[in-house]
Amino acid sequence: MSEREAMEYDVVICGAGPAGLAASIRLKQLAEQAGTDISVCVLEKGSEVGAHILSGAVVDPIAMNELFPDWKERGAPLNAEVTEDRFYMLGAGGALRLPNFAMPPLMNNHGNYAVSLGNVVRWLGEQAEALGVEIYPGFAASDLVYREDGSVKGFVTGIFGVGKDGEQKPDYQPGMELHGKYVMIAEGVRGSLAKRLISEFNLDEGREPQKFGIGLKELWEIKPENHREGQVTHTMGWPLGGRTGGGSFMYHLENNQVSIGFVVHLNYTNPHLSPYREFQRFKHHPLIEPVLEGGRRIAYGARAITEGGFQSVPKLTFPGGCLIGCSAGFVNLPRIKGSHNAMKTGMLAAESAFDALQAGREGDDLAEYEDKYRASWVYQDLKKVRNVKPLWSKLGLYGGLALGGLDMWLNDTMGLSLFGTLKHGKPDHATLRPASECKPIDYPRPDGVISFDRLTNVSFSATNHEEDQPVHLQLKDASVPIAQNLPRFDEPAQRYCPAGVYEVIRDDDAAEPRFVINAQNCVHCKTCDIKDPAQNINWVVPEGGGGPNYPNM
Repeated sequence: MSEREAMEYDVVICGAGPAGLAASIRLKQLAEQAGTDISVCVLEKGSEVGAHILSGAVVDPIAMNELFPDWKERGAPLNAEVTEDRFYMLGAGGALRLPNFAMPPLMNNHGNYAVSLGNVVRWLGEQAEALGVEIYPGFAASDLVYREDGSVKGFVTGIFGVGKDGEQKPDYQPGMELHGKYVMIAEGVRGSLAKRLISEFNLDEGREPQKFGIGLKELWEIKPENHREGQVTHTMGWPLGGRTGGGSFMYHLENNQVSIGFVVHLNYTNPHLSPYREFQRFKHHPLIEPVLEGGRRIAYGARAITEGGFQSVPKLTFPGGCLIGCSAGFVNLPRIKGSHNAMKTGMLAAESAFDALQAGREGDDLAEYEDKYRASWVYQDLKKVRNVKPLWSKLGLYGGLALGGLDMWLNDTMGLSLFGTLKHGKPDHATLRPASECKPIDYPRPDGVISFDRLTNVSFSATNHEEDQPVHLQLKDASVPIAQNLPRFDEPAQRYCPAGVYEVIRDDDAAEPRFVINAQNCVHCKTCDIKDPAQNINWVVPEGGGGPNYPNM
């Protein structure tokens, strides 16, 4: 193994999403105000800043207002201000609109913006670079570097040219080490380094298990007569029914574009369920299909979402660094919003690191960041909605909606709860029932106009991986999918993956079926790492630059 070169920085950040870029910008702003200089580096595994960003998204601008009070003058791409909120309960053939006055005040989207979060992140990247932040897209942080005392010192990045067999190819590059006096983990949901650090430093001790959903999204260009810029629609109910959590969103952006998406909570119990196919049949509902008719799908993608909220936020700091954004899980589930909290936690971590650096510290525990979080509006944002997810999980859609809504009303208006703080219970990988106890689901065939098969849609994510590299979806035990998951759960990876990565192949001349991993299809959603009932799949980063290349998502 070649000896790696190292580059030294004050702060190194893994992930150029809302949290990582907000942190880098805030560090540079504070240094400028103090008349000093701080070296900041941001690593991004996507081919460009924004390539792996996927969100609904309706953005609460509260954090942006703090980071850049003049963001409108600077040209931030928050253009479609929300003009109308609609909430529906769906049945198979109709829809009941829920009155807006009955919704808790925190669910009001007026003053928020329907955006492409990818484009917002690209703009944040430009602002960061203008302040002197070094951003390296196409460089995946594949490993951690430690100091002798066990504190985290930095990342290994830029390893290229390792073949499927693990051997070095002629174009092999050993990568580099990027060292920081402090490091920040901003990988997003279920990041491989965050997962490792949470385990190594017991950051989830005393916390509830993190909960997740899978969000699937398409971007459409629709007919002008169907477009209502600023209209925001959320639905619950059909096709998931009363026991499986989830719902949909449809946001009218500018330029006759609509982002339409579907979320399935990953604590579902029926292994026959396919989140992707639920999404496709949902689009044929009479409330939705007329909006899309005559339009065209532009892009597709999928991403896991953190849903544990207040109870599941781990300890945020470890020796040498901290977790920011969705690496720690700051999504407000009922609002389906997390980017404002991601940005703010990045800013809080930046302020803590800046003060530590000014005091001559490095490599220690940034305990101040945890204190700042607990005193922030992020903490209050999550605390108000902390019981919505556990109530939905325990009581189903209707009971959970009624009591969760009441709890949000009381928290939002009076600062109290009838329930205290409820627990989540099982992690999502432990909720499946045996396939023999569950009813198979007969999904309609996609029509190729409104609904599409998985592999066709994956082509609209512009996903690409270098084929001759180690598979980044690692099985701890290669026998488990066929020997355990197939007989007990009909191997649910065939259905929960939104990109057709996993297949069970039954060859005519073979006695046993085969488990096949089509890693080149992977859109980096991390659902397999979360939902696999045996926790046998470990998602690690592929070569930098691989994965989806989302346009305007």
